[in-house]
Amino acid sequence: MSTSFHSCTLILILWILIIQSESYTSSSSIRLPRSQSQSRSPHVTISVTDYGAAGDGVHYDTGAIQSAIDACSLAGGGRVVFPPGSYLTATVFLRSGVVLEVQKNATVLGGTRLEDYPAEQSRWYVVLAEDAEDVGITGGGEINGQGLEFVVRFDERKNVMVSWNRTGACSGDECRPRLVGFIRSKNVRVWDIHLNEPAYWCLHLVQCDNTYIHDMSIYGDFNTPNNDGIDIDDSNNTVITRCTINTGDDAICPKTYDGPLYNLTATDSWIRTKSSAIKFGSASWFEFKGLIFNNITIVDSHRGLGLQIRDGGNVSDITFSNINITTRYYDPSWWGRAEPIYVTTCPRDNTSKTGSISNLLFVNITATSENGIFLSGTKNSNLRNLKFLNVNLNYKRWTSYADGLVDYRPGCQGLVNRSSAGMIMEHIEGLEVENVNMRWLGDRVRRWKNPLEFKPSTVDNISLLNFHSGSYNQ
Repeated sequence: MSTSFHSCTLILILWILIIQSESYTSSSSIRLPRSQSQSRSPHVTISVTDYGAAGDGVHYDTGAIQSAIDACSLAGGGRVVFPPGSYLTATVFLRSGVVLEVQKNATVLGGTRLEDYPAEQSRWYVVLAEDAEDVGITGGGEINGQGLEFVVRFDERKNVMVSWNRTGACSGDECRPRLVGFIRSKNVRVWDIHLNEPAYWCLHLVQCDNTYIHDMSIYGDFNTPNNDGIDIDDSNNTVITRCTINTGDDAICPKTYDGPLYNLTATDSWIRTKSSAIKFGSASWFEFKGLIFNNITIVDSHRGLGLQIRDGGNVSDITFSNINITTRYYDPSWWGRAEPIYVTTCPRDNTSKTGSISNLLFVNITATSENGIFLSGTKNSNLRNLKFLNVNLNYKRWTSYADGLVDYRPGCQGLVNRSSAGMIMEHIEGLEVENVNMRWLGDRVRRWKNPLEFKPSTVDNISLLNFHSGSYNQ
């Protein structure tokens, strides 16, 4: 491992300690929305009921809500308040300087008629900020997308969403509105709010800068596909902390579609998901660099920490620290085979490039899982400089799903029959394993046979220091 990588790691860990201090808000470069700090003019407070919102959950309040937001922005910024009640709406647009305050016992309900949403499907959100600054959402209440109303056929293996059969508004299984979106926005803050039952992605950041998400919760139906918790696309300088995410699909998902993603920190959070708790990609055309994930608990996941690099983007200088993971098998229709850690790069198809992954640190990780770690580069792009330090891996089986499958999806080789192992490695240059313990419980797990599986011709420069593998009694 290079000296520069060790230096970078120390700097990143020090940064974690800084952001956890009580002085974070005043010392961070992330500013509060203008209406919460020093405004250009005195901020105002406007209630949506003053503009005619009924709050009965039956009649649409879209026009009244939008009028209140526009008036608040024109007045120099402030808060738009939702008193207790249920406010049914299609897309409302958040303006610069405005914070939505959805109070306790108040719910913003996303409408289920797709024809009420904007003509451009890319703008299908219940709440959307575009090219805005100093904006936020808070208040202790709820924004609810009524996602289950878009389900036509219920199946516990994987819900089928066929909204286009109802309206003809668009085609495809992903023809559903997202819940909350910030696009090309700066100084975004989301806190003390419950985001529930998205029909599609829940909280979406696109090309944003300076975002602070904290002390909030996300809940999505556990059997619904594509109801991701937080998707961060091409956005920089993002902090996520003290959040609870309980959803069916990926929980925290950095992606790069049109530009790089730098300086994302996620800490002190609890995640339950039927897919990946933390997943890079699979959209990965540009660089990911300088990301930290610290003090996170992951339960019931189909995959814990996942990197799915499929489009030629490069990943480097990533730290995962102080993370407790539990993963289990679900139906193979869901990507993932209970891997606590999954690091892969391969071309999505014959038109795609192969991205690189380098300088990853996994430190103080504890996992209980039904499958092992999977690390896979390609012939044209090895994984480089991976380090596992102080890692405890507990392997046991408690579901009846079949094992013996390696999952390369999306694209690449798909699902492949292969013997399970504590750690499968292929196409790696530089791997340090220090103070790593693998423990095996029960005959079903011991049939895995191999703690480590790799072909020497594809893996170079391995260092094992204080590595142990053995059975244990529960």
